[in-house]
Amino acid sequence: MISVAIVDDDPIVCSSIGTILTATGTAQVLWSAHDGEAAVANCRRHAPDVLLIDVQMPGIDGLEAAERILQDDPDARILILTTFADPDYIRRAIDLHTKGYLIKQDVASVVPAVQAVMAGQVVLGAEVLGQLPLHGTPGEAVVPGEGVGEDPRFAVLTDRERGIAALVAEGLDNREIAGRLYLSEGTVRNRISDILAKTNISNRTKLAVEWLACH
Repeated sequence: MISVAIVDDDPIVCSSIGTILTATGTAQVLWSAHDGEAAVANCRRHAPDVLLIDVQMPGIDGLEAAERILQDDPDARILILTTFADPDYIRRAIDLHTKGYLIKQDVASVVPAVQAVMAGQVVLGAEVLGQLPLHGTPGEAVVPGEGVGEDPRFAVLTDRERGIAALVAEGLDNREIAGRLYLSEGTVRNRISDILAKTNISNRTKLAVEWLACH
């Protein structure tokens, strides 16, 4: 069973999310907290498999807490769960290499999101992708698939690399991509490194976002 921790300044939200996760038998709640400082301290003592954390909280916010937690443990699986589909928040979360960004109103996505993050995938909802200013002028949100052309950075990729990029964007991890394409995990890992180098994209989360924005 997946161990989760929930951090939100509203105890009712913590309780509600915990109930949703435990009722399905998906996860057990290891602990909950109501501010960023407590989240950092608790993660150092009892790190969960997946941490769900809000953004706006007293003291340090959820993104600063996520940064501190990832400094302690770069492999921490952190899923942002907030009411704010703010492009700046989303970009900060991606830059920090968190494992996803969900809007609280999308309650039905919480369980599959935790499962996906545990499986090594990155979770970004359609509403979140729609807020990313990936093309055009700063602040101009582009909804994937609506009038967005091919990003010229992807033109340098081979057909095999483009196929791998598409599977990364689907949320598959290296093992799943290897199985789909009959490659070794090491080969997939090396190909993804090549893709990131060719496109000058810093990590696979950003690769997924950029790919989805123009396909």
